[in-house]
Amino acid sequence: MEEDAAVSTHGCDNNSDSEEDGCSDSDFGTSELGTKAYSRGRANNTSQHHSSRRWEETYQKELETFKDVGDVGEIWFGEESMSRVLRWMDKAKIPENAAILDIGTGNGAFLVELAKHRYTNLTGIDYSKASVELSRNVLQAEDLTDVTVKEMDFLHCQSELKGFDVCIDKGTFDAISLNPNNTTEGKKHYTQALKDVLKENGLFAITSCNWTKEQLLERFSDGFEFVEELPTPRFQFGGKTGNSVTALIFRRVH
Repeated sequence: MEEDAAVSTHGCDNNSDSEEDGCSDSDFGTSELGTKAYSRGRANNTSQHHSSRRWEETYQKELETFKDVGDVGEIWFGEESMSRVLRWMDKAKIPENAAILDIGTGNGAFLVELAKHRYTNLTGIDYSKASVELSRNVLQAEDLTDVTVKEMDFLHCQSELKGFDVCIDKGTFDAISLNPNNTTEGKKHYTQALKDVLKENGLFAITSCNWTKEQLLERFSDGFEFVEELPTPRFQFGGKTGNSVTALIFRRVH
């Protein structure tokens, strides 16, 4: 779930207070928000049903707009969020043929940028049917026919996705982890899915506006090692300095 070009960016209210919002079982719940399992068969829950329908309607409107005027929609966290990850990939010397997975590809804007940077083994997934159709249309307009886009629920895709060298997430983990209707088991699904799709020593780049560096380090402490933090915009409020967005790199170790 994410979105492109010279338009407004998705806003992101930071819901994590760095001093009060720890990463305990009680306050850092993962749920099925933003997943296909969540969107089907959970219609008895009004908030979940409405949120799923909202995502589908949003992408359907962006698809119609793209077909009408060629506007691909919005980019989560802005174009700089893509440039930041691309600069890291250049610095890390990620091979052009590395298997790269864009988790929650949205309108496919990042897949386009990756392809323009000569990466050749690209896959994007999203649970939204309209998102996948939009991504395919955007890629086709750029004559990028070798990029794979699949309609797929990341939390339940382990048997279908394997062997990636790099996984990239810009906002999907935020969406999955912030639904109030969470379960103890559900919060582990994302990290387990990530372990399953990444090769050993594979790299994971995550951009989040809801979780601090410390919270993400704790969340991905099992099976991953911290590699580096990417520079992000800083702000000052009430005498304290912080980051509006957190961007971290992890390596899968076991």
